Amino acid sequence: MVSSCGEYEKLLKSSDFDLKKAKAKEYYDAGQYVKSTELLSQILPRFRATEEAEELNWMNAQSYYGMKDYYMAGSYFKSFIDQFPFGKHAEDANFMASMCDYKIAPRSELDQENTRNAIEGFNIFINRFPGSPKVEEARRLMKELEEKLVEKSYLSARLYYDMKQYKAAVVALNNSLKEYADTKFREEMMFLKLNSLFLYAENSFAFKQKERYQSTLDDYYSFMEEFPKSQYSKEVNGIFQKTNKYLKSGIPDSEVK
Repeated sequence: MVSSCGEYEKLLKSSDFDLKKAKAKEYYDAGQYVKSTELLSQILPRFRATEEAEELNWMNAQSYYGMKDYYMAGSYFKSFIDQFPFGKHAEDANFMASMCDYKIAPRSELDQENTRNAIEGFNIFINRFPGSPKVEEARRLMKELEEKLVEKSYLSARLYYDMKQYKAAVVALNNSLKEYADTKFREEMMFLKLNSLFLYAENSFAFKQKERYQSTLDDYYSFMEEFPKSQYSKEVNGIFQKTNKYLKSGIPDSEVK
């Protein structure tokens, strides 16, 4: 082992670039990606304008992916696409660049920039290489990523509701429902919006209440039209009764003795 380490150290210090290139390929084929990238970092400038440049750059990007360093791998795949847009690895590089963004896309509660980057990348890949055997996988991954954006939107809107910022909750929920009309959270979000409108009206100044209770009633009818047998039927009926009572009497239910 000591002898092997010593030989590798000598190789790093060597000025024999052809030997380094051969050993980098050897390490790459053996899955020894750290050693491969260390050597490639030394020789890539030397072979930049040669016929071997594409293959060496491809090995470098793949090595970082093999090390699960998706930030660096993504950067190198994108650089590869810029340098060799019509090379033999162009199709795979486009897919792998998006895969790196997919790999580092965080859980739904966090910032989703990488999720959006991955979706955009896969979309570009599909448009550029419609006949690729990876198109179906790209579509599947895009759908998975889009679900993450839906959940992020839902959680962000739900946060306003949980913080009792009902006016902001209505706006956020409404925007999320418009952007993701087919979300699996639709029924819950529509209920939260209705309840936010009701609570916002209930806690408003008296001169603002009639208008806001009327908005609640309008939203109630929209909710019932879409979900006549909702799991929230009991709560929704309660909102209707209190809202209707106010609009008929002009007195909030909370003040009725």
